[in-house]
Amino acid sequence: MAALDRSRASDGEDRPETQDASGAALAHAIGRHSARDDDLVQPFQIEGKGIRGRLVRLGPLVDDVLSRHDYPRAVKQLLGQTVALAATLAGAFKYEGVFTLQAKGDGAVNLLVADVTSAGEVRAYARYDDARLAQAEDQAERRGQGTVPRLVGTGYLAFTVDQGPDTERYQGIVELEGAELVDCVHHYFRQSEQLDAAFKLAVGEVADAAGVPRWRAAGMTLQRVPLEGGAAGTALEDGRRETQEDDWRRALVMMGSAKTEELLDPSLGAHDLLYRLFHEDGVRVFRQRRLKAGCRCSAERVETVLRALSDAEIAEMTVEGRVSVVCQFCMREYAYDEAAIAALRGG
Repeated sequence: MAALDRSRASDGEDRPETQDASGAALAHAIGRHSARDDDLVQPFQIEGKGIRGRLVRLGPLVDDVLSRHDYPRAVKQLLGQTVALAATLAGAFKYEGVFTLQAKGDGAVNLLVADVTSAGEVRAYARYDDARLAQAEDQAERRGQGTVPRLVGTGYLAFTVDQGPDTERYQGIVELEGAELVDCVHHYFRQSEQLDAAFKLAVGEVADAAGVPRWRAAGMTLQRVPLEGGAAGTALEDGRRETQEDDWRRALVMMGSAKTEELLDPSLGAHDLLYRLFHEDGVRVFRQRRLKAGCRCSAERVETVLRALSDAEIAEMTVEGRVSVVCQFCMREYAYDEAAIAALRGG
């Protein structure tokens, strides 16, 4: 039986700890689910196959993010996918700043945004039109379409790594081509990065121990590591490439076999799931990255904006003697009466 190796590195590097190939050491990894098996990114590799991956499991985090908004279920489903995708993609970068995933279209749901900081804080919001959303969901001829053409429409998917004003931003953009958001990401990697990468997502509500439905989400990605060395066209090199192709196809089949129920099951730990999928080949796991819901809004940022507005703009924002600013990510309200606004603006 192939073993699942766990990393206990404390220095932040993906450094594995080798375990007994007989599987005896798996007693600590398998079958021990806790709250710490949620809201994480679990890097892994399939042993000896040149294939790396990441598994994202989101529980309280995504439930918090989605429950802060009174969005229709279809919008929450889309935003949950965006959060899971953002967390999965962000794990591919080493950065100090913010990774942002944004889908913008001309449909009923015209904006989806999720970002992940290098500290692991995640936030998200969506923008949609109620009337157009109801119309899109009622049109029988469109019910067979995927959620992207049906709800988001024509537009683009972009992700950005912003490490501050003194660094160059990395940005990737691709047209919204595909039935689901994950298909658009596949399209980007095929067209732009020219990497063999595959993704799988799951989002849904699962009842907790008290029977209360809670939102959960999961994402998984596999990436093929390019072969090194070897003269192209030789029998040896051709054999290596054929073997790698077979290994890649097998890994895709294994990932594809993961059911939505498994990906979202709160009683199935991340190690358990990876072992269930890839144990025949051997799967090695590395140091997990923890995630949490968090927003970067603050009174200081709001007040900086209010100081920069004109008197006419402030007057337009004033309702019954109060200026109210609501963060679209966390829905926190910042309220100022006329005296506070006058003091803030210096008179």
